[in-house]
Amino acid sequence: MFEHFIDKLQNDSFLTLETTPKHSATFMPVIERISELGLDKQVDGFSVTDSPLAKMKYSALFASLKIQERFKKPVLATITMRDRNKIALQSGLLGANEFEIRAILALTGDPASMSDQPSAKGVFEGNSTLLLDIIKCFNGGIDYAGKPLEVRPKPIYPFAVSNAFAKNPKNLQKKMRLKLEHDAMAIITQPVYSAPNAKLLLELFEKAKVEVGEKAKNAQLILGFFPITKLRTAQFLTAHVPGVEVPKFWHEKLFEAKNATEDKQEQVGLELSQSAFEEIYNMHPKMHVMAANNFALAKEIISLVR
Repeated sequence: MFEHFIDKLQNDSFLTLETTPKHSATFMPVIERISELGLDKQVDGFSVTDSPLAKMKYSALFASLKIQERFKKPVLATITMRDRNKIALQSGLLGANEFEIRAILALTGDPASMSDQPSAKGVFEGNSTLLLDIIKCFNGGIDYAGKPLEVRPKPIYPFAVSNAFAKNPKNLQKKMRLKLEHDAMAIITQPVYSAPNAKLLLELFEKAKVEVGEKAKNAQLILGFFPITKLRTAQFLTAHVPGVEVPKFWHEKLFEAKNATEDKQEQVGLELSQSAFEEIYNMHPKMHVMAANNFALAKEIISLVR
C-alpha cells in the first residue's frame, strides 16, 4: 500500500484530502460522509489533523487507523510536538507502526495558549525537526537515545509542512532546506491561490534541494489548497493564518458578490476556487486539499481533475 503511495508521490500525479476529527468519541461520521460522496475513489490518500488550534479532538492516530482500515488507502497521521515529550512521541510511533500507520506529518503545533482546555500547557521539547530525527532513528532500527529496538519498525515515511508565502522568499527556502536536511521526503505547503505563488514555491523548493544535495534528490513539494466560498474565509486566512496570501482580487470579487446575495457570494467563491485549483494542478499535479470537513465542497474541487 505505502510503496504504491510513495511511487505516485515521486513519479506520478498525487492528491490527498485532509480530515479533521471532531470533539466526539467517534470518527465514523467523517468516514461515512467521505464514503457517501465517493471521495475515497478520487484521492490517493488522506491526512488526519492533530487537535488543530490546540482544540481538543479525537485522537489523530486512532482516526488514521480507522480511515486507513476502511478505505485501504494510506493516511498521513499528523503528530504535533505541542502535546508530547520524546517518550510519548516514540511510544506512539511504535504502536502506530504495528498497525500500519507509517506516513507521519510532523508539525510543531499551534500554541497551547489557543486551547479550549483550562490551563493547558504545551510540551514542545523540540520543533517538528525533532520528530523527523526520531523517525530517522527508527528507520535505522534504534530509538532516539541510540538503543537498538528489539524488533525493527517497518519503514516510516516522514512528511513536513511549509508556509506558502513570506515577504522574504529566502526565508521559505531556508525553512524548506531545514526540513529536507532532517530527511523529510515531502513538504506540504499552506494553501496556494495563484499560479505565480505556486511557481515561486517550486523554484524555492528546487533550490533548497540543490543546497541539501543527494539525499534530497527524490523529495517532493505538495501544494496545499483550501477552497474559499465566503469573504470572511478569505479575510480570516489573510489576517490570522501566517504564510498564506489570498490574492487581492479574490477579496474584491467576493465583497462585490456578498453585497448582491449570499448565493452569489458562494457561486463566485466556488468559481474562483475551481479556476485556481485547476490551474495550479495542471502546473504541478501534486496537491493536498483542505476543506475543514466540508467534503461536498472538496468534491466540487477534486472532481475537476479526477
